[in-house]
Amino acid sequence: MSWLLPHGASTFVGEIDWLYYLILWITGIAFVLVEVLLVWFMIRYRARPGRKATYYHGNTRFEIIWTSVTAVVVVIIGVLSAGRWNRIKGRDMVPPNATPIVIHAKQFEWLVTYPGADGALGSADDFQVRSQLHLVVGQPVSVLLTSEDAIHSFFIPAFRIKQDAVPGMNIRVWFQPTEVGEYELGCAELCGLGHYRMRATVTVHSREDFDRWARDRAALSVNK
Repeated sequence: MSWLLPHGASTFVGEIDWLYYLILWITGIAFVLVEVLLVWFMIRYRARPGRKATYYHGNTRFEIIWTSVTAVVVVIIGVLSAGRWNRIKGRDMVPPNATPIVIHAKQFEWLVTYPGADGALGSADDFQVRSQLHLVVGQPVSVLLTSEDAIHSFFIPAFRIKQDAVPGMNIRVWFQPTEVGEYELGCAELCGLGHYRMRATVTVHSREDFDRWARDRAALSVNK
């Protein structure tokens, strides 16, 4: 467990954390070097009695060097991360056995539609739950995100998943939980005055517990 990131519980954790710490180390080293140079220049070229200030245009060679180094580092990070982002965001990467779920975002809640016993969305046995996302450990999930009123952001920190939900668009995101437990789903986009309370509980069950919950919840929906 890291003191910088929450405990991870999806198959994306390793790839996202590796990329996160790579960027953190690079930017951290750059920050320290810049601050050390800044302090050194402040001391070295401080005002002194009898010293006359002169205008100095700069050094073209140094400017080319630090611009080129920065560009090369950014390109390297892009190349290293391209495959990872494709596996996470690529439409063709969704496993064929993924459970389909629709999540409709609105001010200020998440409406989650689950397939019924037939396992397919769009049939009569679908059921809907407000601000509760229930999943099966080890089972891939394909979520279709929609939004009713504003741009919301579907964010589960423990799963390292963040995807905007945009009005008028159907956006797909997938993930696979790896540990039974409870996690938090939040909106990571300022979406209005009630943004702070747009949260949901993510519960990852064993297969048996999920099936039991789904049967009870579907029966409750039918009896309403």
